[in-house]
This record gives sequence, structure tokens and C-alpha cells, in this order.
Amino acid sequence: MSNTAVQLQSIITCPHCGHQKEETMPTDACQYFYVCENCHQRLQPKAGDCCVYCSYGSVKCPPVQQGTCHC
Repeated sequence: MSNTAVQLQSIITCPHCGHQKEETMPTDACQYFYVCENCHQRLQPKAGDCCVYCSYGSVKCPPVQQGTCHC
């Protein structure tokens, strides 16, 4: 684990329409689904990623940042 504070804000970018929105990530779990508020597409993680923030966010999810993700 690093001494760096965990970042909770991430800008998620929809791969379908390019819409971006800053979201607060959950601290205790990975988020597997996200619905774009612009085009209403349901996003899922890319193969090998644990959550939508790791796939489409500007910052990896807190469990990955902390090295505690067991996905």
C-alpha cells in the first residue's frame, strides 16, 4: 500500500457517445455497471478490468489504488 491518499473522484467517459461526468467512486467495492446519462448505454468493464472506473474512468477504483482488489 502506498502513502498516497485514495482519490474518490473519477471522470467516466462513455465509449459510445463520449459524454463525460465526474462521479464519486464507492470505497468498499468495484462498480460493475454504469449507465451513461446521455445515451443511456449500460457500460461494463473491459476484459481484465475489475470495474467501469478502471475501464472508462480517469482514476482507477479505490480497491485497485489501495492494492486490495480481489476481483
